[in-house]
Amino acid sequence: MEDSEPDEVDKLKAKFMSAWHNMKYSRCCSYTLTEESWVVRTKTNFSRNSPVFLLGKCYHFKTEGTAESASGCTDTAASTEAVLSNVNQFRKDFITRIWLTYRREFPQLKGCTLTTDCGWGCTLRSGQMLLAQSLLLHFLGRDWFWPDALQLVTLDSELFKAKPSTMSESDAGFAFLPPLEKPLQNMGEQLGSSSSKKQTPKLDPANTASEDEKLHRKIISWLADTPTAIFGMHKLIELGENSGKRAGDWYGPAVVAHILRRAVEDAVEPELQGITVYVAQDCTVYIADVIEKHLQAVGSGIPKSSDRRAVVILIPVRLGGEKVNPEYKEIVKGMLSLEFCVGIIGGKPKQSFFFVGFQDDSLIYMDPHYCQSFVDITTKDFPLESYHCPSPKKMSFSKMDPSCTIGFYSHSEDDFGKIIDEITKVLKSPSSKEKYPLFTFSKGHARDYDIDKLCTPKADSAVHLSETRRRKAERLSNEEFVLL
Repeated sequence: MEDSEPDEVDKLKAKFMSAWHNMKYSRCCSYTLTEESWVVRTKTNFSRNSPVFLLGKCYHFKTEGTAESASGCTDTAASTEAVLSNVNQFRKDFITRIWLTYRREFPQLKGCTLTTDCGWGCTLRSGQMLLAQSLLLHFLGRDWFWPDALQLVTLDSELFKAKPSTMSESDAGFAFLPPLEKPLQNMGEQLGSSSSKKQTPKLDPANTASEDEKLHRKIISWLADTPTAIFGMHKLIELGENSGKRAGDWYGPAVVAHILRRAVEDAVEPELQGITVYVAQDCTVYIADVIEKHLQAVGSGIPKSSDRRAVVILIPVRLGGEKVNPEYKEIVKGMLSLEFCVGIIGGKPKQSFFFVGFQDDSLIYMDPHYCQSFVDITTKDFPLESYHCPSPKKMSFSKMDPSCTIGFYSHSEDDFGKIIDEITKVLKSPSSKEKYPLFTFSKGHARDYDIDKLCTPKADSAVHLSETRRRKAERLSNEEFVLL
């Protein structure tokens, strides 16, 4: 009985924590629970006068000039229409990105009683979002937009903030509503109606029948919360054991990068044999290793459909000591402005986000800290709405945690050469005063410098980690920054 009591206590504790986290991160009410208190959700404000960058695309919310009528009066209607068009394009682009959040009531994780990742799985979710963006880029391209994106959008009755007499023109902006539990009504209907009643959008059946939509659904199914999903939470937790991690532990950006690499290596789906993942070691990208991955025809014993493979390049870095170094701000912004960037796994201390863009000195991110219900992706035409976020969030660069992983997508060897050139320009830009580069490109292979022996753990070593060593690894990767 004495031996069994701790297990029962752990199970009870796990159930209590799951219930608490399910409530804490639920979106079923009008308030959000933070660590400090219950607070009303705030809107995300964007300036009209500053460009917005979203994974390499730039959006402007201010027209160059305004049309004038015959009487000489400014045609504000035409100007507003042009701005609305740009806003809509940005919204459509943002909503198209795949959003992975906490889930509840999914099949039990192996080796524990957990059926939710609330409270601990946010970095894994951020990693899933980066991988999802890489897959969208690989299969559908950067210019593809989800046809039903704008059906998840609503606007305030007043799109733009009223400008007080004390506010300058540059301070004026517009507000995005925070995401709600139910999908929101069509934006065109919202603009043409004073009703605030929320409606569930009716998706066009023709869209789901298209080849692009089939790929869209397939990518989401690969990331689903089922034991069979190749990039789902169950698979990532299993792979995390090789890094001394288990369900309920904190995962850091560097650890997640290696978990994603292993997950893609283990994938046996024919469609995925044209993509692989490279993780930089010791803040160094070894050029010959990336080229080798591009040219590999065989991996994991599985014949490839092509003699070339696209490579997702993940670079774990640290942007300072205990706090982020402001000198790296322009470099981070420069990375997110590159068209081949697939985002950044980062966040605030102990709270992971997926950074996808910026405006001025604020980062734009997708937040995994919402607890949503499990979706059974085995059902025909399973609902897609909960995998797309209708509202971006912004955060000051100064609040960013120093530890993060930056991701890039390289389509070919030639593409990789261009990536090196563009990133090098950003790293050496005049606006950067930091004399030590964030990371470097080095000719040759990692093995030429014996880096592989120092940084790559044996495949089965983590299985035999003692509890003391596991806890030590956990402390080191809590994350601050870990070389694996």
